[in-house]
Amino acid sequence: MSHLLKSLSLICLIVLFGCNSDYTVGKKRGYFKIEFPEKSYRQFDQPGYPYSFEYPTYSNIIKDTAFFESKPENPWWINIDFPQFAARVYISYKEIGKNKFDSLVNDAFKMSYKQHTYKASAIEDSEIVTPNEIHGMYFTLMGNTATANQFFLTDSTKHFMRGALYFAATPNEDSIGIVNDFLKKDLFHLINSLRWK
Repeated sequence: MSHLLKSLSLICLIVLFGCNSDYTVGKKRGYFKIEFPEKSYRQFDQPGYPYSFEYPTYSNIIKDTAFFESKPENPWWINIDFPQFAARVYISYKEIGKNKFDSLVNDAFKMSYKQHTYKASAIEDSEIVTPNEIHGMYFTLMGNTATANQFFLTDSTKHFMRGALYFAATPNEDSIGIVNDFLKKDLFHLINSLRWK
């Protein structure tokens, strides 16, 4: 009987102390909370550049000095860096006349489709017409692609600009989706404020 009493006492003690211990359930995978700055813009209107536009105050413009280990074709290629988000918009510009318009458009489609179709789950293109009557195309790439946003803008006679937003991170649609959505609004602001000179 005393053996049974000792066993019951031991079980009661285990239950009592077991109820006081913290129980941890496996946590779901999550991502860091991101603090977004307030949207505000400034003008890019440098002498000698054939275009001007507004870009975010929380970004920096840097002149592009390298293009696939060679020098860019002209001095008007720039990068818009977003250090807080490890993101960059590559802006290239070409003059129509020195370059054939059809070739520029075909290259823009190739760069959006051919280079990303093996990673993209879908690619949508939509026509752009800005308030300044500039035309172009916007490409949205879904899936784990290096870039989810690309565009080109032109007047079809003299100016042709291409842009692409890239992140300095392993492509993961889930982890960069919220930042991508935030920066996509800045891309549209740039596009809609663009003017040719």
